[in-house]
Amino acid sequence: MRWSNYFIPTQKEKPVDAKIPSHQLMVRSGMIKQESAGIYSWLPLGLKVLRNIENIIREEQIKAGAIEILMPTLQSSDLWNESGRYDGYGEEMLRITDRQNRKLIYGPTNEEQVTEIFRKYIKSYKSLPLNLFHIQWKFRDEVRPRFGVMRGREFLMKDSYSFDLDEDSAKASYYKMFIAYLKTFKRMGLNAVPVSAESGPIGGNLSHEFSIIANTGESEIFCDKNLLNIDISKKDCNSDDEISKIVEEYLGFYSATDEKHDKVSFDKSVEVDNQVSGRGIEVGHIFSFGDKYSKPMKALVVNADGKSSNVYMGSYGIGVSRLVAAIIESFNDESGIIWPISVAPFKVNIINLKNSDAKCSEKSMEIHNLLEGLGIETIFDDRDESAGKKFSDADLIGIPIQLIIGPRELKNGNVELKFRKTNKKEILSFDNAIDQIKINVLKG
Repeated sequence: MRWSNYFIPTQKEKPVDAKIPSHQLMVRSGMIKQESAGIYSWLPLGLKVLRNIENIIREEQIKAGAIEILMPTLQSSDLWNESGRYDGYGEEMLRITDRQNRKLIYGPTNEEQVTEIFRKYIKSYKSLPLNLFHIQWKFRDEVRPRFGVMRGREFLMKDSYSFDLDEDSAKASYYKMFIAYLKTFKRMGLNAVPVSAESGPIGGNLSHEFSIIANTGESEIFCDKNLLNIDISKKDCNSDDEISKIVEEYLGFYSATDEKHDKVSFDKSVEVDNQVSGRGIEVGHIFSFGDKYSKPMKALVVNADGKSSNVYMGSYGIGVSRLVAAIIESFNDESGIIWPISVAPFKVNIINLKNSDAKCSEKSMEIHNLLEGLGIETIFDDRDESAGKKFSDADLIGIPIQLIIGPRELKNGNVELKFRKTNKKEILSFDNAIDQIKINVLKG
């Protein structure tokens, strides 16, 4: 992709209403544009990151056995009256009346909707276990939307919902999602901490938040430092027994959100040197809530002895759009964003230092075409701008690898390679530079 043919409206100044780095950098790098309070347009660069995050989540959900569907943004209020949540959910719910005087809501969550789908089609225990997921826009009318997409009113969410015959099998489904979440965040370069949490309006007695520790986190979390040192990528997760052992290992360490934190238990159960607390950005939340929805909505299956019983359910959410901000909060410096390769909008940024030099332009395009042919998404900065402008924009938008082509190095058959994460630069031959790019993209 040529930069001159793309749309990246960068800006030098920080927006006055943006208080945290992710909000400032998403606006400055041309990722988003605010349309009204807590509602944003996603511009090309931001949308590419959003889609990359979405694809990682989708892949890990499918690996964990979940099946993708797509539910509508608007739901009938009748379903929420059935579950008993319509009047009690609060003013965050956007209520709508259509021209036929039917009451609708812009869905803040989908427990009722998916339960209705289940009861329509599933009648026998032989169809269980079942896990359905979707990735869809949601709306919650926040009193004070703030921090950009971190706490907006309209947001993209992944929800999955498990259906099981009994409590033991529901727990196994919960554990599968627990592991899937750890793997998902790890692929994005994030060290997510699972902490015991309140269930809130979703309900249930088994609940964990997955939080990223960052200075701009909204709530305090407490945990044993050993919890941060478990490497999920080195664990075998091929059977329910292996999954159960790994989850129990995590649950064996103290962790809690502020509202569930017990200082006495924390101080006694965790060695002083291992006590960790910090501000957490919640990026995922999982719940197991038994028959909270299946009982009032009569989502029944016939079991092996011919009797009907309510299914056990679980709900598992990931804030897709919020993750964009959380990643930036974790990876940035004074110059801009530092994208992990797995979610970066482009993997390589080719910077031509002298457009008027035909050899520089030809080599830039040659490398661009080669990398694209290898499946490595590349943007070629062919703009008629100064080297300083190109370098500052490159650091601002945070593409992991910068490949810099100038007449002096090119005369000797070399190019300059810069890695955004370390800001380290190397002069390499053309072939060695390509090899380094391939290695780092594959590793990322």
